[in-house]
Parts: sequence; C-alpha cells; structure tokens
Amino acid sequence: MSSAERFEHEPVMREEIVEVFADVPPGVVLDATLGGGGHAEAILESRADLQVLGLDRDRAALEAAGARLERFGSRFTSAHARFDALREVMDEREVGELSGALFDLGVSSHQLDSADRGFSYRHDGPVDMRMDASAEWSADDIVNGYDEARLADVIERHGDERFARRIARAIVAARPIERTTDLAAVVTAAIPAPARRTGGHPAKRTFQAIRIEVNGELDILPEAIDQAVDAVAPGGRVAVLTYHSGEDRIVKNRFRAAVDRCLCPPELPCVCGAVQTVRLVRGHRKRPSDTEVSRNRRASSARLRVVERVAAESGER
Repeated sequence: MSSAERFEHEPVMREEIVEVFADVPPGVVLDATLGGGGHAEAILESRADLQVLGLDRDRAALEAAGARLERFGSRFTSAHARFDALREVMDEREVGELSGALFDLGVSSHQLDSADRGFSYRHDGPVDMRMDASAEWSADDIVNGYDEARLADVIERHGDERFARRIARAIVAARPIERTTDLAAVVTAAIPAPARRTGGHPAKRTFQAIRIEVNGELDILPEAIDQAVDAVAPGGRVAVLTYHSGEDRIVKNRFRAAVDRCLCPPELPCVCGAVQTVRLVRGHRKRPSDTEVSRNRRASSARLRVVERVAAESGER
C-alpha cells in the first residue's frame, strides 16, 4: 500500500473549512499541519485563485500529500518544517503575505493506525510517538526517563487526567516499558475500576499527554499562532481546529490578544492609540455536525476558532 493510500481519511470539518476561506483574497493559504492533504485538497478544489503551501514534520505525510495533490501542479508546494517555522519557510519561498492559514492540531488517522509509530494504545508498537521520525527525543525518554513527579505533572497538565499521580507511580514501578500495549495496560490498571467504565479508553488521556510532551506541541503553538496572524493580509483568515482543552485555551488566548491590543485598564476609555487589525469571525459552525461525528468518531472533540485580518481602524472598546 502506498503512502497516499495509507493517509486516505476524511478531513475534520471539511466543508466548514472551505466556507471559512471562501471569501479570502486570492493568494497563498498556509496549511500548517498538512497531514495527508485532505484540507489542502478541499481548499484547492474550492477556488482556482488560491494556492496552498503545506508544512508537516512527518515526511510520510509530505510524500502522501504530494501524491494526492500532484494534479494541482504549481498551485501546491510543501516543506518539511514545524509550524512555528512558518515565517522562515515563507521567506525562503518568497511569500510576502498569506490569504489564510489553517492549523488542524489533531493526530492523523495514519499516525494513530500505524503501530510502528507508537501513537496508539490499541495497536502494539514501540513507545515512540514522534511526529518527526528523525527527531532524537521520543516517548521512551519520557516513559522510562522522567521521575515520578515530572511524569505526573505531564499527564495531569497535558491530559487533564485526574489520576495522574497514580498512573505515574505505576509507570515508574513497571519500568522499563518498551511497548505501547504494555504502557496501556499499566495505565489502565492504575485507574480505579469505576472510572474505567466511562470516557473511552482509560489510557487515552495519558497517551495524549505523552505525545504532546514528546513533540512540544503546546510549547510551539503560541508562537506559531502569533506568526500566522501577523502574516495574513487584510481580509485573510487564520483558522484553528483544536481537540482538547490545553490547545483550545492557547488558541483562544492568542486570538484574544491579537484582537485586543489596547493596554488601557478595561474600565476606562482607550487612550493608548491601539489600532484593531484583527477580529473574531463568528457565525460559522464551531463543532462538527452530528452526521460527521457519526461518520468519524475522531472528529467528536474538534472545535473551530477563526480570526480575520481587517483594515486598520482606531479601536474604541
């Protein structure tokens, strides 16, 4: 099976993403999390006056997207890069401003379903979880290297896991843990039986937390969002799909900071001369439809947030 076939999956909120970029100016849309190219394909099909520059840390994703989007010729280009390097890639490709930017912060179906990547608690594979397979740091360094307190902090902070301390204690006691199914079993056994009966697989939150830590996802997200907002032209939009509270909190805060740059106390009129250049975009669907969720359960936790660059105008709050 080819890389392109392995990456075939339905992009989350495909129609909503097309709608978000329906009225942006002609030019380049940055797909900062290219994956298999599903969203990029939808954008390119929707408008002939848009191009897509795709970024991804996963070389297999770049290969698959390249095959999928080959029919668009020069309208699609890609780069092996983290999304916080978007400005650097734009400079290299001589892209001055963006018509839009898209971040889909979910893990691709291909990564979850490929046992050898180590992302899944359902498939047996090495404890890995690297989005960039060439990176030196892997989940093994966390699972078998972090002390109990640090490991508990990661699981609680990135996974919203209320049994983080129990889980961390169990992981440390079971070391070395080299296979994902063994890790999932240790986590499951550490959670009280009544709590295992609801909320999906008991290891889901812990695996999510370790994956985020391995790839520094939340560390690089604020800078990437800020770069994207600054890079879009007037009328351009930045759209972000998040899948858990930590991501969504960061996106919400960075968008708010972009919208309200006034430094004056909130109870007083603005006298600092702040100019509003970004607005929140409302009126679009923020979550997948019930029909989509029934078709693709991995879309169930998705949330869409969007901002738009506007012509500078004096900001009175």
